[in-house]
Amino acid sequence: METLSAAAMLFLIMDPLGNLPVFMSILKQVDPKRRRIVLLRELLIALAIMLIFLYTGSAILSFLHLKQEAVSIAGGIILFLIAIRMIFPQPGGVIGLAAGEEPLIVPMAIPLVAGPSILAALLLLANQEPGRMVDWTLALFAAWVPTTLILLFSQNFHKWLGERGLTAMEKLMGMILVMLSVQMFLDGIADYLEASMH
Repeated sequence: METLSAAAMLFLIMDPLGNLPVFMSILKQVDPKRRRIVLLRELLIALAIMLIFLYTGSAILSFLHLKQEAVSIAGGIILFLIAIRMIFPQPGGVIGLAAGEEPLIVPMAIPLVAGPSILAALLLLANQEPGRMVDWTLALFAAWVPTTLILLFSQNFHKWLGERGLTAMEKLMGMILVMLSVQMFLDGIADYLEASMH
């Protein structure tokens, strides 16, 4: 996979536009002066978690005796389920915080930004081509920076796109993610069949 397409895939999985309404409703409870600080802190925590996973994921896999094909197929299934939820959104799901209470780590850093699907995707990248860790790190940063900017300027995006625009964008991203997930799943099966032939 090219670094740029890896970055695009990670960006789609992070789904900043889909997370916008959730983040805004969580931050409503937080003091307006602190909103950006809280948001940035959560995004930095998420980045740290993703980097740790990118660099230690392969060791975790070998410790659990998991084959890369299994990760690819599992990653494809997880992505597919997330994509379906993006196309057909589920009601509810936003956490209840007391007024003025700040969210810490959960749910903004994990699982909204650094969710199981992105961790599976990072595992997959590191495992498929361990020699390209610099590329994968760059891809992660290339996905994280626009995600951070979109979430930091969430009010503006909400004004520009409106509720309908945001929904349409999320459904479009969901469609692209469905295609990516099916490809990941098929690659996993192809690799498995190839490995069992030898």
